[in-house]
Amino acid sequence: MIALSTERLLLRPWQDDDLGRYAALNADPAVMEHFPTVLTRAESDGSAARIRSHFAEHGYGLWAVEVAGEFAGFTGLAWSDVTGTRELEVGWRLAHRFWGRGLATEAATAALAYGLTVTPRVVSFTALTNERSWRLMERIGMRREREFDHPRTDLGHLRRHVLYSS
Repeated sequence: MIALSTERLLLRPWQDDDLGRYAALNADPAVMEHFPTVLTRAESDGSAARIRSHFAEHGYGLWAVEVAGEFAGFTGLAWSDVTGTRELEVGWRLAHRFWGRGLATEAATAALAYGLTVTPRVVSFTALTNERSWRLMERIGMRREREFDHPRTDLGHLRRHVLYSS
């Protein structure tokens, strides 16, 4: 399976000992502010299993991000049909204590570059309320395309999303 590295980061396949830290990240209300709810440990483990399955199928995916040997979250690529078309999405989620240092931008830049070797178009989307994420999309060179309603109807005020593309 493919791993990527940047000046400060290692983007690598997941290890079993990442799961506890991933669950803590998903249980943090600050990290999950623009998601419907925080995740339970079982939901978090299910998410990690889907990430690992994507790696098994494609050889790449949402890499575990390591900062100085420590699990910080994930950044990477996943196939999605949320926009109504199957497209490769670049996404990220870092633990709150890693915010504000440009790590997500650095990781997402590397993931996007790799994604563009797989397909000529990579997208990213987030709740319209998540300005931090859509500003990151702009920093990595993506262009705002449009707003859309997420197909999940239970998202309430988070249903309206914004789509960016490479």
